[in-house]
Parts: sequence; structure tokens; C-alpha cells
Amino acid sequence: MFVRFIEQLKQRLQQPLPGENIQYRMAPVSRLQNKFLTPENYNPRKSAVMILLFPQDNTIKTLFIERPVYEGIHSGQVGFPGGKYEDDDVDLKQTALRETYEEVGVHPEKIEVIGQLTDLYINPSNFLVSPFIGYTNHVPNFIANEREVKKIVVYNLFDLNNKNLIAEKEIRFTDGFTSTTPYYEIEGLTVWGATAMMVSELNVVIEESKKIKNTN
Repeated sequence: MFVRFIEQLKQRLQQPLPGENIQYRMAPVSRLQNKFLTPENYNPRKSAVMILLFPQDNTIKTLFIERPVYEGIHSGQVGFPGGKYEDDDVDLKQTALRETYEEVGVHPEKIEVIGQLTDLYINPSNFLVSPFIGYTNHVPNFIANEREVKKIVVYNLFDLNNKNLIAEKEIRFTDGFTSTTPYYEIEGLTVWGATAMMVSELNVVIEESKKIKNTN
């Protein structure tokens, strides 16, 4: 099952992506005003995250990390492993691999990157995030970086498309501003903002991948 689905997913990721229209299904109301910004208007910093897939318990899992509380924009939020592009990184794919190793202990050599989702701009921190999808054919021995990761949450990939996970509430941003925000409730945690928007696109890609006939 795992090998077959990964091949289908690879094929789907080579095709045009669902893009912003799907991402914005899970966008905070306050974010909609920034929908049509272009890179020359905001000169964003580059960053990348890794959506890591792996087989476990006869299905395919992925993981989220809950960040510790600190004095920063993304304090306490739930997301995928990742971070900002460093000058030593060859490209953003390396950024995603490096950050995954630093934050949850999965070595880059164990991960095959099979594609990426649509880049996503995060207005409060002025980051343009490239979400990569990678897989490893075994259950990783996760080692959380205590400084950057409060909790690792492993979740069934196919359960992310359960509409019962989606709710809406007022969320207070770090600047004190509040906004009505759709979110996914995963293992009691609130997954919202850019990560929820990535999951929205990921879910569409997953469902469309299942329909691809594997020719191998």
C-alpha cells in the first residue's frame, strides 16, 4: 500500500497544484486582505517545511510539532518541522531536510523528497514558505529538540481529510489582534494559519493521488 501510494503521490505532484484557492479555504478572515500580494510588494524571507510521510500500523502517517511558548510570532503554534533558509543551504529543499533533522532527528539521507506544495506567504513574520513532501520507508526514531519542539504529534495521513476535524473560533495573535479562524483539531491541538492552509492543499492532493492508476 505504502509504495503504491507514494508512486501515485509522486505522479500527482508533477502536475499543476491546487494552489491558493484551496489553501484559502482554511485562511483566517484577517488574512484574506493579503491574498493578492505579490513578492515584489513584500520582499519576503525564504523558509521551508517538511511534510514527512512514513508507514506505521498498516497505514501512512505524518507528523506535526507543537512549538514551545517563547517571545516570538509562532510561539506555541503547531506546524510541520521547518525554518528559515540559511546561507549555507544549497536550496530550500536542503533547508527543509536540515530543519527536520535539527528539530525531530530524522537524518536527510533517510528522506526522499518527492515534491512540494504551493509556496505560502506568512504575513506576520514576512516568510515565504515552501512546503516539501518527503517520505521514509521506516518508522523514524524521533528525537525532539527540546529548545524548538515541545511535542511531536504523529497522525494518520488519510484522517486529515475528516471534515469533523474542522472547526472555527476566535484566535488571538501575538500582537493582540483577534480574528475568526478555521482550524483543524488534531489530538486536542489547534492547527491553524499557514499550517492549516497547507493541510487543506495536501488533502486535495492526497485524494486526487488515489485516483491515479499506477503504471509500474
